[in-house]
Amino acid sequence: MEGASVSSLCSHFLSSALSKIPYPQKAHPPFSGPFHGSIPIARISTYFPGSPGPRKKSNDNTVNTEISPHRAVSAVRLLRIDQGGAFADLLNEKGRNSAKNEMGYVERTLGFRTRDLDDRDIRLVTEIVGGTVRWRRYLDHLIMSLCKEEGMFRSMEPLLLQVLRIGFYEIIKLEMPPYAVVDENVKLAKRALRPGAGNLVNGILRKLLSLKDTDSLPLPKVVGDDRSQARALAIIHSHPVWMVRRWINLWGVEESVKLMNWNNSNPYFGLRVNTAKGYTRIDLANQLKSLKVPFELSTYLKDFVRLQTGMQPARVEFGTSTKWSSLRALVRSWWPCLATRLPEVAMGSLGLPRLQQPRLARRSWQPCLVGCLRLVVSVVDPQPGDTIIDCCAAPGGKTLFMASRLRGQGMILAIDINKGRLRILKETSRLHNVHNVVTTTNADLRLYAEMHNIQFDKVLLDVPCSGLGVLSKRADLRWNRRFEDFEQLKNLQDELLNAASMLVKPGGVLVYSTCSIDHHENEGRVAAFLLRHPEFAVNSVDGYVPPEFVSEEGYYFSNPVKHCIDGSFAARMVRLMETNCLQVKEWLYGMPTNY
Repeated sequence: MEGASVSSLCSHFLSSALSKIPYPQKAHPPFSGPFHGSIPIARISTYFPGSPGPRKKSNDNTVNTEISPHRAVSAVRLLRIDQGGAFADLLNEKGRNSAKNEMGYVERTLGFRTRDLDDRDIRLVTEIVGGTVRWRRYLDHLIMSLCKEEGMFRSMEPLLLQVLRIGFYEIIKLEMPPYAVVDENVKLAKRALRPGAGNLVNGILRKLLSLKDTDSLPLPKVVGDDRSQARALAIIHSHPVWMVRRWINLWGVEESVKLMNWNNSNPYFGLRVNTAKGYTRIDLANQLKSLKVPFELSTYLKDFVRLQTGMQPARVEFGTSTKWSSLRALVRSWWPCLATRLPEVAMGSLGLPRLQQPRLARRSWQPCLVGCLRLVVSVVDPQPGDTIIDCCAAPGGKTLFMASRLRGQGMILAIDINKGRLRILKETSRLHNVHNVVTTTNADLRLYAEMHNIQFDKVLLDVPCSGLGVLSKRADLRWNRRFEDFEQLKNLQDELLNAASMLVKPGGVLVYSTCSIDHHENEGRVAAFLLRHPEFAVNSVDGYVPPEFVSEEGYYFSNPVKHCIDGSFAARMVRLMETNCLQVKEWLYGMPTNY
């Protein structure tokens, strides 16, 4: 569902998007606030006033060995992200986002090829693309400040801007050797555009180095009224202004700054040991130690260890080493869980071998948010013999985790509107040997609830949401959200809650969850639902999750700043009385939601 917008999700119930794969067709402006212009994406071949000529054309099909391949791929990928044709995640070894395909984009966009990407290059592309997207507003402010005039920045062609963003990010955030950064990015600009573009890159990067050496980068002061402070903080911490203002109003400046620092940090991912195979977390930790892979034991999740991607060097011998053989056996037995759309190159980015990763990904890896998955499933509390419906199931992390806790007894119906992702869920359930308790159905939940008079012991509704709790893992997500989205999301979330409520048995449990930290999507939706549904009452999550995650209202809430895991929310509600399904439908769908 690449390219889906919030409005199309609300009209067609693309439940697999928004909090999961939200990639709009058009990019938002590089930043908002004191400057409101956007850079015209289509003007790749245009040039700004004063440049010495148009972009240099080339039909040369030979490999250019002088241009840094990871910088060329990063520049083109960043260009595609701004155009809405790509997203900021790891490169896959095969498929749409493969390194080979990326080189094809380079050749078509720049007019030449570089040497193929090796493992180090792929890790650098991941780091540079993710970091440049994450720090885009901050970088653009500095670039514009170092241009001779604002008009030069606003008329700058997109490809040249990407080269400058890469150079600024490498110098300021990665602290790469200055001479190498300047030299390589100048070469790229000259070869991909024209000599004058290279001269401009050279001048601006050298000016940046001079300011950095004297600790005098032109950053705004956090002074003035609330609006001015929010704009300054939005530039310094590279977030949309509306987000910063919203958080300051909710939590104050200090907590908001901590949250933005978390969002800008390198994300943690996790490995969950498959205890059903008889392994323990100690076994997994020992294997990782033997492979010299840095990790931490999860504080709150006893079956998990945490790893930080994009940081570890490749420390394991590739190929047919005995260490790799033991790792392969290990990974087939354990369930590593990454954020969303797990790229098959993930092991390479962790400093592990990339050899045979596609096979490993198919057999052993499933996408999930470590803290969110484990703790939200704990709120559901699946028990052997339960009948459960996962209403927005794809990509399937929670479905598979719940299935593992049924121990072969009971049933889970996984519903999702995305047929392709649901098919992957079904295949993955077979790989993890839980297909005997998992059934999949491709349907719109709202229509399904109307057409089927069936009820379950437990209903999990993990709704499409803003995803504001997982911004550390989703570098581009902050720029793909608008304040106006909340109203559309509110309506969709209310409709889905209404539908899910029809599927709960008397005495059964309804769990509403999000990966958002926003009250509007969390407590607000539950409060509105309870006003419409007196037959439901909140059942405190105390006893289902650690006490530090239990809110005053009895909800589950993970705070990235406090708990150092992704932000998420879940409410556990119990149906108190039996109500005729037809009466509920007639009552619910004619009722306004004015919360």
